[in-house]
Amino acid sequence: MNKEKAKARAALLKRLREEHKDTVERTRELLKTHKDLRRRICQTTRDAPKPVPEIAQMTGIPADQVLWHITAMKKYGDVIETGTCGEYYLYQALKEKRK
Repeated sequence: MNKEKAKARAALLKRLREEHKDTVERTRELLKTHKDLRRRICQTTRDAPKPVPEIAQMTGIPADQVLWHITAMKKYGDVIETGTCGEYYLYQALKEKRK
C-alpha cells in the first residue's frame, strides 16, 4: 500500500508542477538569485566582520536587500553578529554552521 501512495503522490506532484509551470519557474529563478546574493555576502564577510553598508558597497547589492538576506542568514546560523562599529552591527559568515 505504501508504494501505491507514493506513486499517487508522485503523479499528483507531477500534475501540479505542470499546471503551475510558470510559478515553479519563477520560484526556481528567485531561489537561484537568492543563493547567488547570499554567496556574495558570505564571500565578503568570510575573513572579517563588516557592517551592512560596507557589504552593500563591496557587493553592489542594495543595503536593504543585504539587510534582508543577513537577517535570514542569521536566523539559519550562516552569519553571526560580532559586535558593533559605530551605530552598525558587524556580521561575519560562519565557516561551519552552528548546530
